[in-house]
Amino acid sequence: MRDWWKQWLIAGWSQSLLLKTLDILLVLALTYMMLVLINERRTLRMVLGFVILMLASALSHQWGLELLNFVLEKLVIGCAVAMAVALQSEFRRFLELLGRGEFKKLFQPSTLALPKSDSTIDEIVEAVRELSKSRIGALLIIETTGPIDERDFSVPGVKLNAEVSKELIQTIFQPKTLLHDGATLVRGSRILASGIILPLSGRTASRQLGTRHRAAMGITERVENCICVVVSEETGSISLAERGNLNRPLTIAKLKELLEDKLSPTIDREAVAPGLLSLGRKIRSKSLFVVSRLLGLPSTAPRDKK
Repeated sequence: MRDWWKQWLIAGWSQSLLLKTLDILLVLALTYMMLVLINERRTLRMVLGFVILMLASALSHQWGLELLNFVLEKLVIGCAVAMAVALQSEFRRFLELLGRGEFKKLFQPSTLALPKSDSTIDEIVEAVRELSKSRIGALLIIETTGPIDERDFSVPGVKLNAEVSKELIQTIFQPKTLLHDGATLVRGSRILASGIILPLSGRTASRQLGTRHRAAMGITERVENCICVVVSEETGSISLAERGNLNRPLTIAKLKELLEDKLSPTIDREAVAPGLLSLGRKIRSKSLFVVSRLLGLPSTAPRDKK
């Protein structure tokens, strides 16, 4: 009789442990999926902060700290609402993948644009410098974390697929060329297309801003995985558009600094997500080892090689 009660207690405790382990693994999986969908270092840190806040809330509840748990729960709800607004594109992609049933892609880093080398950034900066000196209007769309769908353009333009060079960029935007009025799309170290017509922003803007500035604001409002470099035809001033906002006027040095910051390889992001997956595997392995020891089963945990 006593043995039966012991077996029942062990089985009940083991089942509770398995459920808690499963709960932790599911949270890790969900966190990993969110990290995979995130493209920016600052956003990644924000999500990690949110995860830490949730863990603190769970621990305060577990330890019976009722007042602290009440405050943390409200903070978690407020942060969740704020993140839903700040990460609209990431949540939209997450829901689209869920709706299409493409669950594997949730655990795979998205296809990113090739990191821009220093030489590519230098070519863009030198071209902008010369265009600004000559007061020749220009509009460059530079992909940051993934390809842009052509359906986001009013007119997709003429495909070029040429290597980025300052000479080519300057030639494209010469007033007498056929492609100078539209935008030029840059992906990695390639110029994909020119003469692209972009949707204009509907926001009220300064009278000093021309069509190119409004187009840059319009495409970055619609698509978050790109930035736009604008050279004013009237004043030669340089602007950088991101998420519908214009940073202007910029010096050449400031433009180069911003481009290097925006277009730097997303190594931190790609390293954190697989690292989290590795952590999840280790936790799963250790959990299975503990459960097998409790149930008296043969251990399946991998042994460290000496």
